[in-house]
Amino acid sequence: MTNTSWMQTADLAAGRGALGVGLVVAAAVVVALLIGAFAFGSRRVSRSRDRRPRPEEQPRMPEGGPVREVREHREPDEVPGSDERLTPHELDGHGNSGTRTGTPQERPRWDEGSSGGFGSGGPGGR
Repeated sequence: MTNTSWMQTADLAAGRGALGVGLVVAAAVVVALLIGAFAFGSRRVSRSRDRRPRPEEQPRMPEGGPVREVREHREPDEVPGSDERLTPHELDGHGNSGTRTGTPQERPRWDEGSSGGFGSGGPGGR
């Protein structure tokens, strides 16, 4: 009678080793695919960025000249007085609050010679 238990163990170990090698090869293939996809994508993006805009794609100045900043104080429009409650669709602008140019158009400035604030170390009031 021959002792075959060690042979069965060796066959089982060989099967597990083949499975392990197969997993390592599969992992290497997946890593290679990911690296290739990254390299392909980065080349594609860099090619699209290298193209310079054509003259018709360049920004143009408006026909009226450069746009300037407008600084003004705005005040809300008055809500019309009524005995009944108004719904938004009954208001001008369909519920959006309108505005108009406010009366004082100069920004308030500190008075010359005043301290500016409590504890600022200035000479104080007049």
